[in-house]
Amino acid sequence: MDIKGKKAIVTGAAKGIGKGIALKLAEYGADIALVDIDEAVLEETEVEVKDTYGVETLRLKVDVADLDQTKTMVDETLKRWGRIDILVNNVGFDVAQPFWETTEEFRQKIIDVNYKGPVNCCYWTVPHMIENKSGKIVNIASDAGRVGSLGETVYAGCKGGVIAFTKSLARELARYKVNVNSVSPGPTMTPGHIEGTTEKLREALKRAIPLGRQATPEELANAVLFFASSLSDFVTGQVLSVSGGLTMVD
Repeated sequence: MDIKGKKAIVTGAAKGIGKGIALKLAEYGADIALVDIDEAVLEETEVEVKDTYGVETLRLKVDVADLDQTKTMVDETLKRWGRIDILVNNVGFDVAQPFWETTEEFRQKIIDVNYKGPVNCCYWTVPHMIENKSGKIVNIASDAGRVGSLGETVYAGCKGGVIAFTKSLARELARYKVNVNSVSPGPTMTPGHIEGTTEKLREALKRAIPLGRQATPEELANAVLFFASSLSDFVTGQVLSVSGGLTMVD
């Protein structure tokens, strides 16, 4: 892997998959702008990243649904390091419930965080990458956006939108040597997943997954590392499912 010294932004980096991604990129030498709305937990993650791998870090409290805050995120990263080589749009949010029981406020929040967030972050980062004629953008989607998911209808729609957004942006940016790809998790053992599911459901998922278990955040991070490195230089507009075989579709 050749990301030593690269400058990366990881959103939703405080815990779960985002924390796993930040640790993995740092393990391979990238300096990380750690972004999250939960500043207290983010500070703990920053300490772990620095103490474990000794890379440079930048901690930023950002609501990715706010266009101005994402501009500040990019501006502060450029002020610190002068460039952005990798953008990982990881932040996500959902609470499973029947679609007809959702409120307008809830639906709007799902859309703002899961779809508008990546769009906002890309909007401010892309011009810089175009100018440099270099960059890797990795959007974290979900297999809910590929095949649907019971109780996650609005979330699935947003993640399907992220996949389409990834493919379209990849076409636009290919001429500038900027790669845009998506990692699509299946069920993953994050703190949020454990808190939001029952043991019975988790056992049912394990039985449904051909590899017999749910993913770990590190396994999702491995896929992000591939897309962030030179190993993926001739790969763009692609969606990589990391689901243990739970979903197998074209």
